Amino acid sequence: MARRLVAPDVPAVAAEIGFNGAAAVCDPFGALYLPDVRALVVSDLHLEKGAAFARRGQLLPPYDTLATLRLLDAVITRYDPAVVISLGDNFHDRRGSAELPDAFRRMIAAMAAGREWIWVNGNHDPDGVHDLPGISADELVYAGLTFRHEPTLRSSVGEVAGHLHPCATVRRREKAVRRPCFAIDSRRLIMPSFGVTTGGLDLRHKAFTGLFDRATLVAHLMGRDRIYSVKFSNLIG
Repeated sequence: MARRLVAPDVPAVAAEIGFNGAAAVCDPFGALYLPDVRALVVSDLHLEKGAAFARRGQLLPPYDTLATLRLLDAVITRYDPAVVISLGDNFHDRRGSAELPDAFRRMIAAMAAGREWIWVNGNHDPDGVHDLPGISADELVYAGLTFRHEPTLRSSVGEVAGHLHPCATVRRREKAVRRPCFAIDSRRLIMPSFGVTTGGLDLRHKAFTGLFDRATLVAHLMGRDRIYSVKFSNLIG
């Protein structure tokens, strides 16, 4: 399921939540903002996915990187963070960062100007980024939270991860609606994918087994211009 393209200037109503003692804001574009430390978190940008597919002889519309960066610029403009944390699979393959066109490199540099930028390494891009602002790390402990690409099965209170691209399904006006979501319980927060051409896994998929306490799990679904917060017990699928 590719993410629906949304104009970056669409007004949005975010959801304010608490997680492991920290205030947080779930933005409908798929970013998490931590106001106490002015940190913006995104995950699974999968930049240059179209280029990666083209190298393998499969053609996708070549607009994914531009569309994703425009959305990223919009949320950075909205929150003006001091720190940006990108939680892995920043690029769709190992070559994407090194072969990123100069125009996109300049867009990232402009967004990063005057900010700290941390690229967490993912399974698609384990070697970090090439010639871009910021630093690369396998994981980051910051503001009482642990940021990593893949969630862990071990007890990990305060973990913020990506990788699984969570989605959830609700019934609305007699129709089933499936949307990307922030998945959050008392211990763990898994981010939605930020890339505009990425798919997703339903929260009932076996890949999520053991990661959440379903009694406290809430899916914060991304609508076009707002977040819809739904308890796991009220989801369908």
